[in-house]
Amino acid sequence: MTPTSSSAPSRRSFLASTAVAAAAVAGGAPLLAACGGGGQSGKKEGATSGKEARKLLPAFVAQSTVPPDIPSKNGSAAGYTTAIATAELKASVPSKLGKGSSIRIMSPFWGTPPASSNAYYRAMNEAIGVRTVWQNQDGNTYDEKLGAVLASSDIPDVVIVPGWNLTGKIPGAVNAKFEDLGPYLSGDKVKDFPNLAAIPTDAWQRSLFGGALRGIPMPASPVVNIAPFYRADIFEQKGYELPTSADEFLALAKEITSARAKVWACDDMKWTAFSVFGVLSGSDKALWWDRVDGKLVNRIETPEYLEALEWTRKLYAAGVVHPDARAAQGDAGNRFTAGQVLIYNQDLSSWYAKSVEQAAKKDFRMGAMDIFGHDGGDPRLYAVQPANIWAFVRKGSSEQLVRDVLAVSNFTAAPYGTKERMLTEYGVEGTHYTVKNGLPVKTDQGNTDVVGAFDYTSHPAPYIAHPDRADLTRAMVEWQQRMGAFTKKTSFSGLTITEPNRWTNLADNFEQLEDDIVRGRKKVGAVQQAVSEWRSQGGDQLRDWYTKLLDDSGPAAS
Repeated sequence: MTPTSSSAPSRRSFLASTAVAAAAVAGGAPLLAACGGGGQSGKKEGATSGKEARKLLPAFVAQSTVPPDIPSKNGSAAGYTTAIATAELKASVPSKLGKGSSIRIMSPFWGTPPASSNAYYRAMNEAIGVRTVWQNQDGNTYDEKLGAVLASSDIPDVVIVPGWNLTGKIPGAVNAKFEDLGPYLSGDKVKDFPNLAAIPTDAWQRSLFGGALRGIPMPASPVVNIAPFYRADIFEQKGYELPTSADEFLALAKEITSARAKVWACDDMKWTAFSVFGVLSGSDKALWWDRVDGKLVNRIETPEYLEALEWTRKLYAAGVVHPDARAAQGDAGNRFTAGQVLIYNQDLSSWYAKSVEQAAKKDFRMGAMDIFGHDGGDPRLYAVQPANIWAFVRKGSSEQLVRDVLAVSNFTAAPYGTKERMLTEYGVEGTHYTVKNGLPVKTDQGNTDVVGAFDYTSHPAPYIAHPDRADLTRAMVEWQQRMGAFTKKTSFSGLTITEPNRWTNLADNFEQLEDDIVRGRKKVGAVQQAVSEWRSQGGDQLRDWYTKLLDDSGPAAS
C-alpha cells in the first residue's frame, strides 16, 4: 500500500498557499457547560473540558493493523516506509455497516469536481453500504456558501466544516443545527465503529461543540506544520550553510540574492518568523491567548509578535524577498522549484508533493530547515490544534441516517495497511490505479475521480506513508519529532471555543496589518495603535471572558 499522508495537511495543503496561513479555525449564543450547567440546547458559548468533557468523549481503543516503521514521538505522525502488497492488506471493516441510506454531503473542493456518478464514488458506496450524493463547493469561497446554507432551512445531511471557516456566526450555527453524536459514540458506544474508536482522544476533544459531541474529526499532528524549505541541491552546490539564528538567516539571504541573476533568497517568511521568535501561533484565535506571569495575554500584545514583524520587515527592506511576494502575486512554490527563490515556507506535506512534481529534474532536492530560536538557542514552538476539519450531521436526522454516516466515517478512518484505506486513497485497481514495482500508481481517471470528498469525512490517527520515497517519509517524520521536542501546549490547546458573537471578528484586521507592516506600507508603530483600539473595542472584555472560561472549566480533558 500506498504513498500517502494523513498527518493532515491538518489538511492545509488542500488550500491555496495564501489560505494555508489560516491551516486552521475557531471562534455564538449563551454559557459554557462547565460554567453554566449542562443541557444540549445548542446555544452555548465557551468550551467543554475537564470532567464535563470526559463524560462525552468516546473510549479509545488502539488499532494494531500494521506497526509503523517509524513510531510517533513528541507528537509526530507515525511513518510507514514499506509498501504493503495488495494481497496482504487486512480488512478493518469485515462486513458492511451501512444500511442503504441516501446521504447528501456538502464539502469544500479545490479544482474541478469529478462527475457525480463516477466509478470511485460508486465503489465507495458499494463497499460501505450507502448512497452518497456529493455537493462539492468551491473551497476558495466555501465560507460564503457555508454561511448561506446554515442560515437556510435546507441543510444537507452531512456538512464538512474546516476550522478556518469557524468565524462570525458559523460556530453558533454549528452548535444549533447539527446532531449530538454522543448517544452513538460516547464512552463504549464508539466500539460499534472500531476505526472511529482508534481516533486519538484529543481529536475528539476538539469535536465538542456547544456542550455536545457534534463533529467527526480529521485528526492532525499537534506539531507545527509550516516548515521553512530550502533548495538542498543549490545550497550544496554553492556551499551555503544553514542558518541557526535570525541574524544568520538575514546574512545568508543577502549572500544568496542577486536581482541581476533573478535569484532572491526567499519568499514571504512571516509564518516562519512567528515560530523563530516564539509567537503564539495558529489560525485558531483561541491559541493566541496564554497566561504570562499569571495574566492572560493575547499574542498581539507580546514583544515577540513585534520582533517577528520587525525581522520580516528587515528581509523585505534588504531586498532579499522576491518582488512577486511583496506584491502578493503568483505562486511561491513555483518560484521555489524554478530556482527564483531558494527558501520558502509551506505545509510539511509539500516536501513530498514538490519532490515528486520535480522528479524529472535529476538534481532537484529540497530540505526543511529545523526551526531555530531567533538568538541561536532552542526555539519555543506552540502546538497546533489536533483536529481542524469535521463532518457534521444535520440535526433531526433519523437514527439510521446517523448510523450510516458513521459507517462512512468508520470506513474512511481505516488505518494504513487495510483494504478500506487503499480504496479510500486510491480507488479501484485497474480503473483508478495500477501496481508498478509493488507500488500503486494512479491512472488519469484516478487523478480525476479520487480527489477530496470521502477523506474529509474522517481519517485515522496521523501518519505519513510514502513507500515510493522512503527517504522523504523518514525526513518528514523526523523533522516533526525534532520540532515536537520544543513544542508546548497553551492554555486553550485542544479546545473548540465559541466566542460571544460581539467579539468574534475583533482581531480580523490584524493579518492585513501584518502584511502591510512587513512590506513597509505601514510603520511597526501601527501595531500599538491597533492593539489599543482592539482593547478599547472589546479586547479587554474578551480577555476577562477567556480568563473566566479557563478558571471555571480548566484545560482540555486529559
